[in-house]
Amino acid sequence: MAKIYFFLFVLFGVMNINCMAQNVNADSIISVLKKELLKKDVYDVKKEKQIAHLKIHLQDAGHKSPIAQYNICFKIFNLYRAYKFDSAFVYVNKMIGLSGKLNDPEKLTRSRLLLGSILLNSGLYKEAFDVAGQLEHTQLPTNLRSEYLILRARLYAGIAEYNNDSYFSKIYAKCSKGDFKSAEVAVPSSDFEQTISKAFLPASTRDKYLSPHYYYNYILNHNLGERGIAMVSTRLSFAYTGQNRIFFLALAAINDVRSATKETLAIFLLSQELYKLNRTEDAYKFIQEAAKNAKYYGARNRQVQIQSILPIVATKLLAEKQHEKDKLLIGFLIFLIIVIVLFFVLVIYRKQLTRIKANEVTITEQNIELRNVNEKLWEASHIKEELIGLFLKTCSAYIDTLDKVKRKTLHTIKLGKFNEIKPILDGIHIDKEKENLYQTLDSAFVKIFPNFVSSFNTLLNEDDQIWPKRGETLNPTLRIFALMRLGINELPTVAKILGYSESTVYSYKVRVKSKALVHGNDFEKRIMDIKITV
Repeated sequence: MAKIYFFLFVLFGVMNINCMAQNVNADSIISVLKKELLKKDVYDVKKEKQIAHLKIHLQDAGHKSPIAQYNICFKIFNLYRAYKFDSAFVYVNKMIGLSGKLNDPEKLTRSRLLLGSILLNSGLYKEAFDVAGQLEHTQLPTNLRSEYLILRARLYAGIAEYNNDSYFSKIYAKCSKGDFKSAEVAVPSSDFEQTISKAFLPASTRDKYLSPHYYYNYILNHNLGERGIAMVSTRLSFAYTGQNRIFFLALAAINDVRSATKETLAIFLLSQELYKLNRTEDAYKFIQEAAKNAKYYGARNRQVQIQSILPIVATKLLAEKQHEKDKLLIGFLIFLIIVIVLFFVLVIYRKQLTRIKANEVTITEQNIELRNVNEKLWEASHIKEELIGLFLKTCSAYIDTLDKVKRKTLHTIKLGKFNEIKPILDGIHIDKEKENLYQTLDSAFVKIFPNFVSSFNTLLNEDDQIWPKRGETLNPTLRIFALMRLGINELPTVAKILGYSESTVYSYKVRVKSKALVHGNDFEKRIMDIKITV
């Protein structure tokens, strides 16, 4: 695994995702990362249990050989290496001490190289240079010489990035490049490393099969472990841009979470890429997580980097949130204005509707009133037609009678038979003629109002009802109210027509009203409501 450092410049974390790349895009894998961040405490507890278990073994190995103690310390160091700097520093120093007891120069050199690597990860560049300066690389075995050169190359690259100076950074970058080339000469890259390197070739010369999907499957098919996948995925992210780069960084960050790696670069780079794409909320969430990891591990250089960027991201996020609030407020104000306008429109509409309904009611009432007036006019017209016809017929009959009496009387006088005039006049029976007139009037009235008698009696108790005798059409009482129905209400007129005194007519009317089932005024109205029949 030493050559992987050649590609990364820093240490990274690990994980394994058992799904095909063709079915995963940047957005979906970021969703997976968010879910994994919610479970990071579970992975941390798992690592703590592993460390606690090894510490118990270390205590039990206290009376054993230094080599056994060294191996256990090495395992504990590897667990702490990308998890917590302080603890890793303690155990790598124990390894250095045990290497001295073992008198094993190779283990001592390897332990010091490991010490230099965690000092580098923590941002202690001077101390890391001091450790590297204690080693004579020309006398080291080939494999250790390669690791030494990679460590020194990473140190130069790290301090060049940290200084960010137009003059000295170029010098450090040149030294870093030279050490990496020397490391490549010392131990050539493996087939795996060469395949990964092809991703950085220009697109015109890159193998057409070496797509992001290809590399995804390629690294999963090699048993790299979670940490190895994270390291290689981070390296591959530098070969791509846009969504492909986000995909590999998210893949690396997921593996870092699952391997409880705190000294991680992937999630920090991911936040920067998302920030460039204006996905500020996700960028802020991930850079906060990167800050927590850097603080937990003790990576001073990373904390400085994050603290220089975090306020910028936070400010932009606040601006976006404020913009969203402003948009929401504007939307709410627009909605409120629309509601107010609609309210006034509704009020105006309601007033118009109320006015229309009132007009409709008025029109309906007027139509009903007009209909009633028309009915009354038609009724009056019909009654007048009948009464006029009756009047003309009766007058015609009386004229004929008077004419006969006149001619007969004149003839008798002409003959000088004066004694025969009285019998002629005695032949005219006024009471009988008056009775005939009433009978004719009653017949005409009943013809117009055939249900008058029955309707009239519905207004009285059964014991007080007034019915004509056999052979009668109407009796005097019914005749008085019949004239009322015809619109003849004046007492003098009714009395003169019927040949009664006014007091007699009044007594008839009062007597009947007193026995009525309804009030007097309502009684007269009910009499007038009796309909004619055509």
